[in-house]
Amino acid sequence: MLEAQPQTASAYATIQNPNEKRQAIRSQANQCFTQEPDWVTFYREILGINGIIRRNYPDAQALADFEKTDEYGEIQQMLAKLREKGRTQVSDLEPTRVITVRMPKSLHESLRVEAHERHTSMNKLCISKLLQMIDTQLVPHEV
Repeated sequence: MLEAQPQTASAYATIQNPNEKRQAIRSQANQCFTQEPDWVTFYREILGINGIIRRNYPDAQALADFEKTDEYGEIQQMLAKLREKGRTQVSDLEPTRVITVRMPKSLHESLRVEAHERHTSMNKLCISKLLQMIDTQLVPHEV
């Protein structure tokens, strides 16, 4: 774990002002960013399931509200800049996983063309799309 990260959400428990809490989280993300980790490490420590954001916004609504803030947008920009460097450290902390996604041929073709137009791989394009915030109203619920 990077040294800049507080170990628990209690590091922010005394911060009552929501703006101050968001700024403190952004500050911690910036400290992590300046250490120039690979993007996977930054994601895990800041945005991951046990990262600083989810430790401080554990319920879905609080997290969704935070994702609408300027601070979250700045953190996403930090992540994008680290991804541009293309460094990914392979470690036991973050093994690679593979998923299979079923999709219509037309969607697959659109992704292929978009990746070509952006001069990137389909894998990088799909990861970029997965990292984006999604409006919950646009995700169909299973019945």
